[in-house]
Amino acid sequence: MSFDFDVAVSTPHRMQPGLRRLAPGATQLTPTVAPQRGLARHLREKLAVLGAFSSQALLCSPGFDPRPALDALATHAATEHPAALRLDGRHWQAPGLGWAVDAAAQPQDIGTGWPEIGPLLAQLPADWRHAALLCLAFAEDFAILDAATGSLPWLAVALPSMWAPEHKLGRSFAEVHAPVADNRLVTGAAPQLLRLVTHDSGERWERFVWTLTAHPRLHAHPQRVDPARWQVGLDDDALAAQTWWRTERQTFIPVPGSAGAGSAQSVFTILVTVTPLTRAFSQPEQAARVHDALASMSDAVLAYRGLTAAQPALLRWLARQAQGPDAGAASAP
Repeated sequence: MSFDFDVAVSTPHRMQPGLRRLAPGATQLTPTVAPQRGLARHLREKLAVLGAFSSQALLCSPGFDPRPALDALATHAATEHPAALRLDGRHWQAPGLGWAVDAAAQPQDIGTGWPEIGPLLAQLPADWRHAALLCLAFAEDFAILDAATGSLPWLAVALPSMWAPEHKLGRSFAEVHAPVADNRLVTGAAPQLLRLVTHDSGERWERFVWTLTAHPRLHAHPQRVDPARWQVGLDDDALAAQTWWRTERQTFIPVPGSAGAGSAQSVFTILVTVTPLTRAFSQPEQAARVHDALASMSDAVLAYRGLTAAQPALLRWLARQAQGPDAGAASAP
């Protein structure tokens, strides 16, 4: 599902849970290699990250067993996208990638595809290979949310948005969101949110978040993002041309039976998209909504997102886009 401006972009801008029920039939996962739905850019960046920084992307708390949640995620993925993932017990096949991981966690070449995937899987610890195949077969990143502790005891996050997955492992919900500016609504709703998204009631939930950034890649680990942000002295159009519209669609897949096993769990999915700002809006009303939301951000939120210095120029540019194509083509004063 594409980013929903009506739901996600509101004024005044507030950091809030913003959950809504998934529409009947809506999918939660997106194959990286599939006709008309492929997101090969995600696959390429994930390959680079897992090849060079797997210790910061694939994380598990000592003693935690992710297998029930991974099996639930794989079953959901195979049901939703049978052309992207096929299961035969613990033999998992990703036809679009041309690779499988068998019951002994050994990579298997199942046809022409992405030859670099096999060596990457082979270099990972055996207990991470099934999860890595899932990560590469789908554009989403994944984390397991444990309701009893409110923590993330397992993460497979190759494309973080200016946060370090290794700093979130095992932390409580409140600790994970502590750095977020104006986080009172989010942290205050934590108990209700955890119960809602981990309860296997048949209902599924999603939320959207967005920002404007000078960083063009999907992978935005803070250690690998230029802290300088935008160049100094750019006019409105030049700054907009160096700005990207970064969004996340987040959903939750409850793990069946996990509550009876002692703690309800849910797989948290994160789909990141990055679009040049100049191509981000299909209609002037969308630019107007973003303008008004950006104008209403608190100083703390602007600082947290690195937007303080860029806000005036972005507001002027967005205001012109909101007036329509003819006004948007005019030069900034």
